[in-house]
Amino acid sequence: MAVQWLDPDQQEAWRTLLNVHSRLLARLDAELQACHAMSLPDYEVLVHLSEAPGRHLRMAELADRLSLSPSGLTRRLDGLVRDGLVERRACPSDRRGSLAVLTPAGLSALEEAAPTHVAGVRRYLIDRLERDELLDLAAAFESIGEALEEARQQRPVGRSRPAPGMVR
Repeated sequence: MAVQWLDPDQQEAWRTLLNVHSRLLARLDAELQACHAMSLPDYEVLVHLSEAPGRHLRMAELADRLSLSPSGLTRRLDGLVRDGLVERRACPSDRRGSLAVLTPAGLSALEEAAPTHVAGVRRYLIDRLERDELLDLAAAFESIGEALEEARQQRPVGRSRPAPGMVR
């Protein structure tokens, strides 16, 4: 199968996305670390649990929402459990499963960190865009998300090698 390489404009868009994405997440993480001694990935766990009914999720569902492997989620939760922000509990409906449960201390930590996070999201993204730009961006990412979900539901396809320097 012939590869349709990115033209210079497409390459610029792709590399800009990668660069801005990593810098944005690093900045939001740094602000949470400095103000609350909490990482952005830990914040994300607490958000998902806070929004779930009963403030708990099956480990498999939480791993899926965070795009983590089961072992990756275990490692992510270890510090949160150690700090008393999350508990692991047996799943009452499935003896083999377990739940991640947001503790009152975890909810409190999330409530303290949320204003810092939201202020950063506003400062670096929301307030930089006009309403129509924001809606266009959301629509574009929704389309990308749909393609990723379709791919997730299909078997992986074979890989072709990129030409040197063509894709990062």
